[in-house]
Amino acid sequence: MSVRLARIAGSCALVALVSGCGGGLFGGPRDADFDAQREAAQQQNLIEQGVIVDPQRETIWDLFDGGDDPNNTVQVNRYLWNASLEILDFMPIEAADPFSGIIQFGYGTPPGGSRAYRATVYVQDPALEARSLRVAVQSQGGAVSRETARQIEDAILTRARQLRIRDGDL
Repeated sequence: MSVRLARIAGSCALVALVSGCGGGLFGGPRDADFDAQREAAQQQNLIEQGVIVDPQRETIWDLFDGGDDPNNTVQVNRYLWNASLEILDFMPIEAADPFSGIIQFGYGTPPGGSRAYRATVYVQDPALEARSLRVAVQSQGGAVSRETARQIEDAILTRARQLRIRDGDL
C-alpha cells in the first residue's frame, strides 16, 4: 500500500512540476499569450501579402458601405434652410430635399418688381457661415449677375442670423 501511495504522490508531483513550467500538455498563461502573438503575426503577414484585407484600411468604397443612414443624418443648417424659404417666399417651391440641402424655386416676381426670377439654393454645410450657402438665380432672359445672387445670399445669411439670435433668447 505504501508503494502505491508513493507512486501516486510522485505522479502528482511530476504533473505539478510539468504544469508549472507553462509548457507541455497543460498550456499555461504563457502559451495563450504566445499563441495570440503568433496569430497576430500570421495575420499581419497575410495582410502584407494581400491575401486578406486590413480591417483598419479605409478606401473610397467605404463611402458606399451604408454606415450612416441618410434618413437619420441631416447635414443642413436649419437657420439657413428656413431663412431661404422666408426670403424667397415669393417664388413657388418646385423641389426641396433637406438631406442634400437643395431647394429649387420656380419663376416668381419679387414684390415691387416687374421681372420674374427663379432660383436654386444649396445649403452645403451645417455651419452658419457664408461658405455654407450657394444661390443660383436666373431670369426668363438668362442668368443674372453674380452681384444679384450675392445680395440674395447676404439677405438669407442676415435672416438666418436673426433666426438664430431669436432662438437663443428662449
